[in-house]
Amino acid sequence: MSTSSIIHTSDLCMRYGSNLALKNVNLAIAAGEIFGLLGHNGAGKTTTVSIITTLLAPSSGRAEVCGLDTLRDSRNVRRRIGYLPENVELYDSLTLKENLLYFARLSGVAEPQKRIAGVLDFLDFTTHENEKLGTFSKGMRQRAGIAQAILHRPRVLFLDEPTSGLDPQGVITLRQNIKSLNEELGMTIFMNTHSLAEVTKTCTSIGILRNGELLYHDSLKQTMAAFPDQASLEDVYLRIDADGR
Repeated sequence: MSTSSIIHTSDLCMRYGSNLALKNVNLAIAAGEIFGLLGHNGAGKTTTVSIITTLLAPSSGRAEVCGLDTLRDSRNVRRRIGYLPENVELYDSLTLKENLLYFARLSGVAEPQKRIAGVLDFLDFTTHENEKLGTFSKGMRQRAGIAQAILHRPRVLFLDEPTSGLDPQGVITLRQNIKSLNEELGMTIFMNTHSLAEVTKTCTSIGILRNGELLYHDSLKQTMAAFPDQASLEDVYLRIDADGR
């Protein structure tokens, strides 16, 4: 596999019974990218993310993160990645700080109190550290989830439908957080999303899945240049999806 890519898949396949959910998916994502994986429901986006984050074993093919095989070296892969699921699972009866302290200790974070303070300050979230998660809005839970996901300073952060259910202000705040993590902390971001508007405003590269097949993969800049007759990314997406190119 390529040593220049921080995320790399080779002929990745996933079969559920007689259903082939992923068909020879080949991805190469460079360090420092904000990558958006697009596709309709059932296209295979969540399956792809689950394999790359070591939550699923592929039926065939390989995936690597930071040069590490996700099957043979899953423990070390997990040390290098953070993951924010669509629905953040934290403890509602605990405060934000108590939740983060619990997960920091599970992850073996050195000086957890200091790390938590730094993460909350970075996310501009310190005023809520003593509030219970059960009182948080969807947007606040997403920010709490990001805080938990980056406590161990991962090199790659995976976001599964991060804007789902957020109000407009929550979307703006999340967008700002993603860009700060990428630009200030140098994290590579892999975002699985339906939101073409957010991809346009946030991502540097995209991939398009349809029925388990990767139809397209390129930088956002090159994508828009390759389709000069299309007015928006939505138009480009519909064109690629229709043509199957």
